[in-house]
Amino acid sequence: MTALPQDQSETSDNWGGLENLPGHPLMWVLILSELVVFGAFLLTFSGARIVDPVGFAQSQIMLDRVAGGINTVILLTSGLFAVFAVRAIASGRVGLCRLWLLLAAVAGVVFLVIKIVEYQAKFDAGIGIETDTFFTLYFLITGFHALHVGMGLGILGIVALSPSRINIETGVAFWHMIDLVWVLVFPVIYLVR
Repeated sequence: MTALPQDQSETSDNWGGLENLPGHPLMWVLILSELVVFGAFLLTFSGARIVDPVGFAQSQIMLDRVAGGINTVILLTSGLFAVFAVRAIASGRVGLCRLWLLLAAVAGVVFLVIKIVEYQAKFDAGIGIETDTFFTLYFLITGFHALHVGMGLGILGIVALSPSRINIETGVAFWHMIDLVWVLVFPVIYLVR
């Protein structure tokens, strides 16, 4: 069994260009596959909106756009903290890298808390996953994203324990995928009519 490369300089040319991206090429395979899944979700959502524009508009009004907007700012800020972590590890400042990762993770936790409060408000109003097609897709897509935020928090914790440059870049690449997906999810679900 062949060991995985420990440093980017040790990666082979068999990754089809992925070896030139920051972090480990296998993370980019995962990221690309996740983007395909989220893209399929958002296309399904958009197609369902075309079939039932009135129903989707009525349900969309019940979403908390302010909470969604705040969560967008929080995730983007968290992504900025993650960039600072990469810069810190690149300059050999492990302690500072870990601090930036911690701040990125705290922002991720705040995102999840706001999402849970948002879900609870829907449940308290009698809205659930079976209310209508809009809310079925809303809960599936945003819940799947929240699951990825939780996984991303775990990944940030793992790379903070072993903060090599490739580990930090790999973990941060996944975290940025989470940011990117939310930047697409928020307007498609909360704003587009």
